[in-house]
Amino acid sequence: MTTPGIEQLYDVIDATWPAASTRRLGPWLIREGQDGGQRVSAATALDPVTPEDIPQAEQAMQDLGQPRLFQIRDGQQELDAMLADRGYVVVDPVNFWIAPVDDIATEFPPPVTAFAVWEPLAIQIDIWAAGGIGPDRIAVMNRVAPPKTSLLGRLNDSPAGSAFVGIHDGIAMLHALEVLPHQRKQGMARWFMRLAAFWARDNGARHLSVVCTQENEAANRLYQSLGMSLAGQYHYRKHQGDLS
Repeated sequence: MTTPGIEQLYDVIDATWPAASTRRLGPWLIREGQDGGQRVSAATALDPVTPEDIPQAEQAMQDLGQPRLFQIRDGQQELDAMLADRGYVVVDPVNFWIAPVDDIATEFPPPVTAFAVWEPLAIQIDIWAAGGIGPDRIAVMNRVAPPKTSLLGRLNDSPAGSAFVGIHDGIAMLHALEVLPHQRKQGMARWFMRLAAFWARDNGARHLSVVCTQENEAANRLYQSLGMSLAGQYHYRKHQGDLS
C-alpha cells in the first residue's frame, strides 16, 4: 500500500479541520478561522512568493481580526527566511504521523472503554473545554463533511477523554485528543487510536493519521510506538507584534 504524500496530508488537514472560509489572494490561501485555532487561521503560500507579496497577506489577516500567522510547509525555506527577516518567529513545529489502518486496528478497546458517537455528548464538550478546546473549535468539527465521529473514553467507571476523527480522500485524521488529567497514563490515548482505526476502516479509510506538536514528547512516543511513520513536518511563523 502506497503511503500518502505530504501534499495529500495537507489537504486532509484542511478537510478534516476546516476554516470557516478560505479565499485565494495572489499566491496566498487566506483562511478565516473565527477563533478556531492556528490551523484554520494561518495563511499558506500556494505559489512562489516574493517579499512584496507578504504585506498583502498581512493586511488580509488583520482585516479579519486575526494575528499575522503563516503556515510554512515542506520546501518553503525561502518564505521561511523572508518571514524571519520581517520579525516573525517560529511557533509550534508539528509532526505528521500516519499508518495503514490495519496496522493500528489490531486490538479493540475493552468493553465500555471507548465509543464512537456523533454528535458529541455534553460530557465530551465539558472534557474538551477543560483542555482549552472551546466552542470555536467545536464549530470546526461541525463544519467537517461526513464521515466523521467523536470518540468518548471511560476509565475507572467515569469519563476519561474525548477525540474527533474525520475522513478525506481515504485518510482518517484524528484531532482534539484530550484526556482528563486524573485519567492520564492509563492507556486511554492508545485505546482512542485503536478505536479510531477500527472506525476509519469501517468507513472506507485506508490510513489513519494525526498531527502533533513536536514539543509533545509523550504523544510523539505513543504514535511511534504504534508503528506510525513520520510523514512530514510543518511549522508556523507569527509576527512578534502579535505574540500573546
